[in-house]
Amino acid sequence: MMKIVMTCVLVLTLALGGCAGMSDTQQRTLSGGAMGAAGGAVIGAIAGDAGMGAVIGGAAGLTGGYLYGKHKEAEENAYQQGYQQGKRSK
Repeated sequence: MMKIVMTCVLVLTLALGGCAGMSDTQQRTLSGGAMGAAGGAVIGAIAGDAGMGAVIGGAAGLTGGYLYGKHKEAEENAYQQGYQQGKRSK
């Protein structure tokens, strides 16, 4: 169990450290996948299959991270459009 947790921590640390040249959405997708895989591995280890838990958790994390990143992009675009319209109307 401790070996799995340490592996997940290492993977999460490396994944978060490698986000330097990525867009915000890419960072959120990778971070979500890493956190999902780590959480899934822990839950899977408790349930008896850490590998399957990591795969399922990673897939769920990737999807959630991507969707959240796209939501934040749309939010930022809407803000910028409103800002530019407000600037022009003065």
